[in-house]
Amino acid sequence: QLARIQTDSVVEMLCDLYPDLRFEIAVAMSTTGDKILDTALSKIGEKSLFTKELENALERKEVDLVVHSLKDLPTSLPLGFTIGAVCKRENPLDAVVFHPKNCGKTLSLLPEKSVIGTSSLRRAAQLKMKFPQLEFRDIRGNLNTRLKKLDEKEDFSAVILAAAGLKRMGWEHRIGQLLSPEDCLYAVGQGALAVEVRAKDQEILNMVSALHDTDTVLCCIAERAFMKRLEGGCSVPVAVNSVLKDGQLYLTGAVYSLDGSDSLKETMQTSVNYSQQNEDGPNDDVQHVGITAKNIPHQAQEAAENLGVELASLLLSKGAKHILSVARQLNDAR
Repeated sequence: QLARIQTDSVVEMLCDLYPDLRFEIAVAMSTTGDKILDTALSKIGEKSLFTKELENALERKEVDLVVHSLKDLPTSLPLGFTIGAVCKRENPLDAVVFHPKNCGKTLSLLPEKSVIGTSSLRRAAQLKMKFPQLEFRDIRGNLNTRLKKLDEKEDFSAVILAAAGLKRMGWEHRIGQLLSPEDCLYAVGQGALAVEVRAKDQEILNMVSALHDTDTVLCCIAERAFMKRLEGGCSVPVAVNSVLKDGQLYLTGAVYSLDGSDSLKETMQTSVNYSQQNEDGPNDDVQHVGITAKNIPHQAQEAAENLGVELASLLLSKGAKHILSVARQLNDAR
């Protein structure tokens, strides 16, 4: 349902921009990540968990564009594909939805040993440190399924979900607590929608590029570059927070051990205050961590990508590789 709502919202924007074109939502398909619901996401180990089947349809030209949650897209896309648009970001923060009996509480007010559901190592690692009195347990399934599990059983006192998904589903009223970046840094690309297209399909690429939101693109390029340099994925706890203000892009990035006891966190900034120049020729198809954005200054995109790489390199120089490799080994052994 959420995937359909997200797709409909992108089609609506395209219809407004191109009233003479007809857009058909031809295919609703399940992905590997949708089907394997009895295993933690971090254990499946498939990089393109929610994207492979959709990319196959794109390659066979059964569809011309695919709408994803950007956080589901790996930092390196398969050859021949690109992210042709990154839409304006919804609230990227994580949210707590409480069991009806805990309505009005916050995480700090829950009784000791209360069980919190989350399928994310990143969320669990950060919140275990902040709320050592609580227990964290895997919960899988789409948003509807997870809320049903929360409401109809007594297994969980609360679940942690992305605020963006809840808002898009019209369930903002279920948010009992928004977790600030001080409580919980969010996932790379969280809250942003991406439109994936065939990299050589100039007509489609030009059409969807009108959906790019400059601030979101620059923040997400920095975040994805950070993740790529760290070689992070859903099998390790990597988290970010990015802010673009007055031409300055600030990126906070962190890595955590599985129990959150070991962590590294740093913030860096760079100027992305560049104006668009008329750049024809080879620059047209330059991708920055899988994103093609011709209508956003290349220098700004480069600065954002370099920021992510430099921040990751700083953390690696302080021992991030060790933290992440131990986290990976422990996760594999679970």
